[in-house]
Amino acid sequence: MTVRTRFAPSPTGYLHIGGARTALFAWAYARRHGGQFILRIEDTDIARSTPEAVQAILDGMRWLGLAHDEGPFYQMQRMYRYKEVIQQMLAAGTAYHCYTSKEELDALRAEQEARKEKPRYDGRWRPEPGKTLPVPPSGVQPVVRFRNPAEGVVAWDDQVKGRIEIANAELDDFIIARADGTPTYNFCVVVDDWDMRITHVIRGDDHVNNTPRQINLLQALGAPVPRYGHLSMILGDDGTKLSKRHGAVSVMQYDEDGYLPEAVLNYLARLGWSHGDDEIFTMEQFVAWFDLDHITSSAAQFNTEKLNWLNAHYIKLADDARLGQEIRRRLAREGVADTVVPDPAEIAALYKDRVSSLNELADSAHPFYVAPHPAAELAAQHLTDVAKSALRDLRSRLAKADFSAEALAKMLKETLAATGLKMPQVAIPLRVVLLGQPQSPAIDRVLAVMGRDEVLKRLDALIA
Repeated sequence: MTVRTRFAPSPTGYLHIGGARTALFAWAYARRHGGQFILRIEDTDIARSTPEAVQAILDGMRWLGLAHDEGPFYQMQRMYRYKEVIQQMLAAGTAYHCYTSKEELDALRAEQEARKEKPRYDGRWRPEPGKTLPVPPSGVQPVVRFRNPAEGVVAWDDQVKGRIEIANAELDDFIIARADGTPTYNFCVVVDDWDMRITHVIRGDDHVNNTPRQINLLQALGAPVPRYGHLSMILGDDGTKLSKRHGAVSVMQYDEDGYLPEAVLNYLARLGWSHGDDEIFTMEQFVAWFDLDHITSSAAQFNTEKLNWLNAHYIKLADDARLGQEIRRRLAREGVADTVVPDPAEIAALYKDRVSSLNELADSAHPFYVAPHPAAELAAQHLTDVAKSALRDLRSRLAKADFSAEALAKMLKETLAATGLKMPQVAIPLRVVLLGQPQSPAIDRVLAVMGRDEVLKRLDALIA
């Protein structure tokens, strides 16, 4: 058997972190077993589905690098198939027309609730041997209901939650096609999984209640039943339901916020799954290790601090040229004109060990392209007459120096010897002049990256 998994989001909003984890686990399971990963867009909710949401899903999957082998398939393009299967079920007697009006259903629900019974359809239009059905009312378009088994249980061995059994008596004859002929979610999913030969359904545990209905539908169609694994929800840092303040935002917001996709993937992989004590691993390792047996059945908890730690780790490992492109992209968002000097890759090499996000890296790079204006109190504290005198001495040396870090370090030592000052008494004022702040990486490296012309221009502006 070839393993075939699927990720089937509804385009009624962005791809959020919970959906991304589901996609990652389904993708990894297919890759682990040499199978196929299918992307399906469940867009039958016409009122809420939008092209923008579809694009957000595709962008998020692309950014994460979760490439699909087939698709994307769109349910709205498969309506002919759903209607074909419904007609086959009506002919086979596994589905039937129901003419019960909304008012009748509301009254039925009220009676059942008054008796403290579980609200459910009472099967008044369900065909049974020897049963006389009412005469269909004129002018009423019927819905189509699935003829759910009346007895027995529907059971499956959930690959995350273990054995689950539901009595068929708990499941009523649910609607599979509305009065206007449009099929319902549970029906479309079943036909899609059947047609696409899905062998393993890995999805959130908010779908557990749908599974018995879908299994019964598949069995009525004579279709193979996939293996199911339902992932528990993700909670926020504080143990409550994940919300926007915890990180339940669009996957692409993580890009906007300065995260690398490999950091997000590594973090998502550990949300409910583990491989011993391993915290940091490549996607190749993850695929090689991944199985469903080590997914916890309890809720996972989102931890922003750990995500930031992972992001810092991957930024340190990242290629400087790649980080330079990320700096360019982020500075462009701030209106900083693209320029080749200084090379953003060299700035990335300076700062990547000091930041935990790409946005912090871009913030560190900003003063290299836009001359800062030191705060008045900072200038008063550090740009004293003594400091300015030392910087003027340094400036005369820098005008003739080779702008390598080694030569610049030598120039700084010559200024210290000439003025009798210590390194902080020169380096800190120099940082304030060049970067508008008293801390930075090694000042000789900062000078080398900024370049002679810009360094001299900034010194002249503040110490003349």
